[in-house]
Amino acid sequence: MSKFVMIAVWIVVVLAVVYLLFGLYLFLFQSEYVYYPKYPERMITDTPKSIGLTYEKILLEVEKGERISGWFVTVENSRGVLLFCHGNAGNIGHRLESVRIFAELCLDILIFDYRGYGESEGKPSESNTYEDAETAWRYLVEERHINPEKIIVFGRSLGGGIASYIASRFSPGMLILESTFTSLPDVAAPRFPFFPVRLIMRIKYPTSEYLNDVNCPVLVIHSRDDEEIPFSHSQKLFEIVTAPKVFLEIKGTHNEGYKESSPSYEEGLDMFISKYLITE
Repeated sequence: MSKFVMIAVWIVVVLAVVYLLFGLYLFLFQSEYVYYPKYPERMITDTPKSIGLTYEKILLEVEKGERISGWFVTVENSRGVLLFCHGNAGNIGHRLESVRIFAELCLDILIFDYRGYGESEGKPSESNTYEDAETAWRYLVEERHINPEKIIVFGRSLGGGIASYIASRFSPGMLILESTFTSLPDVAAPRFPFFPVRLIMRIKYPTSEYLNDVNCPVLVIHSRDDEEIPFSHSQKLFEIVTAPKVFLEIKGTHNEGYKESSPSYEEGLDMFISKYLITE
């Protein structure tokens, strides 16, 4: 075997080893790429009181005696309750602008942190986030005795997959998906084209699958300028929905689109809620 061939073989072997090791790393540590509870920070520094809203801090017990933390915000002349499932980074304290918007739409809000986020105990995982949201749902229905048809389930980004899961299992008044993906592997595959991402990924959040079992009205919101989740994901989600549905196109980036699209964003929300949420 010539020296040239031996070098070529070694290069191939080294590349193969690097490829396999990186694939193994993605498989074992993919949660590090999905959940960012400490970004921009885990500590909660502001509360609804900071923006003049009345709220109650709640602690809900989940699996293994762990507790998740949240806020129940109340407004005068409330027409319903919004269950807020936030994205994969930060905590409820970073969502106060959204809380303000929904409060001004005359909605009470239950916003909570998944395990490992904010003041919630434990560690995040796909199954844990589902259970956390389900616990929040049961709190509204079983402890606060709220009519499920008066509950709006809202999910932004990663929270859209969680919100879709809740809407597929229960019967909320409506579902709102903002800047959400069809599934996490669908997002990751184009970013790692040389890896069998769909086989490697254990964390799925198959929003599109859950929507097949959603029967309530659905509002889908997305921006063509979204640099994280392609606009086409929401287009595909919208096509799947068989219940009454509305597509609200906004402008701006993944995290700031709702702000950059004011006031059309709020107007679109108000029109959808006014049309489909029961009032009696």
